[in-house]
Amino acid sequence: MDTLLNAEERELYETVKEFADTVVAPAAYQYDTERRLPIEIIHQMGDLGLFGLPFPEEVGGRGKDYVQLCLAVEALGRVDQSIGVTLEAGVGLGIMPIFRYGTDAQRQQWLPELVAGRALAGFGLTEARAGSDAGATETVARLDGDEWVIDGSKQFITNSGTPITSLVTVTAVTNQTERPDGTVKKELSSIIVPSGTPGFTVGESYDKVGWHTSDTHPLAFDGVRVPAGNLLGERGRGYANFLQSLDEGRIAFAALATGAAQGCLEEAVRYAKERNVFGTNIGSHQHVAFTIAKMQARVQQARLCWHDAARKMVAGKPFKMEASIAKMVAGDAAMENARAATQVFGGYGFLNENAVARHYRDAKVLEIGEGTTEVQLMVISRELGLAA
Repeated sequence: MDTLLNAEERELYETVKEFADTVVAPAAYQYDTERRLPIEIIHQMGDLGLFGLPFPEEVGGRGKDYVQLCLAVEALGRVDQSIGVTLEAGVGLGIMPIFRYGTDAQRQQWLPELVAGRALAGFGLTEARAGSDAGATETVARLDGDEWVIDGSKQFITNSGTPITSLVTVTAVTNQTERPDGTVKKELSSIIVPSGTPGFTVGESYDKVGWHTSDTHPLAFDGVRVPAGNLLGERGRGYANFLQSLDEGRIAFAALATGAAQGCLEEAVRYAKERNVFGTNIGSHQHVAFTIAKMQARVQQARLCWHDAARKMVAGKPFKMEASIAKMVAGDAAMENARAATQVFGGYGFLNENAVARHYRDAKVLEIGEGTTEVQLMVISRELGLAA
């Protein structure tokens, strides 16, 4: 880390790492068991300024950059992936679209609470038949006078049903035209739907394999009416605008996965030094030592990849391929390190009270969320000019 970070970045990482170790980690098992997002911890993260890291001071942010946001996500992901992804999605999917594409009125209405961590927002893109294939979106929105009327449903939407969720931005089909070949071209737009709007229903939380503390729900829209002024950005640019957030989100997701891989490494090193079998600690056995050495290598690879992508992004250079590489490499590292750490712990690694057991359950989604590994391979292939 010393060669990757400047003094300011190192100070931020150490601050969030201490917060993660002293506040988040001791409560992680309790909230995982209760399957609820600890709002009190989210507010403390807001007090630390974490939700405002990449935003300018004039909107209540800290005036930092995306690298520092990713450092915070990595530090949190070491001890609790659910808390890390709440920050990652809260900023990248909740706040960033409004900051980047919102009108002055929309910014003034929504940003102060979101940037301060007193509120959360979600982004509703995925549907039962639409995700990576956004052209299959079935949720529709039509103008009726000065209101949008929205009908449809979304699924797997993060931060959509917490007690402090203030809004969800949804993609919807706002027009359809038939092409000469008979296929249909859909116009996709993004629309802000405030929580509590009549007809907007947040379904029961999913019974997930992992990320039990992260808030994830299906959403339904039945004749939901919102002002025409709730259109976010240019009409017909809803998905195109989201793609930029998606590329950026893959970097933060890679940082989260790196944190998970690092957390598994730290736990495995600690346990290998403490656990004695046949008169010696298990870390003195070559197989265990080599297993952990490979874990270290994976962490370093993942960290270098996300830093490369993030620093290119901050410098204004193309980063699409690097973001996909980082997301894929780091997701693999988290999954492999979680498996290895669980094996090092043996039976104790199969107990949910153990951090490595929770990482083992949580890590799989790091190969799925923000675009599956297969999607990343497709993106990388296309960036290389290959047909995929």
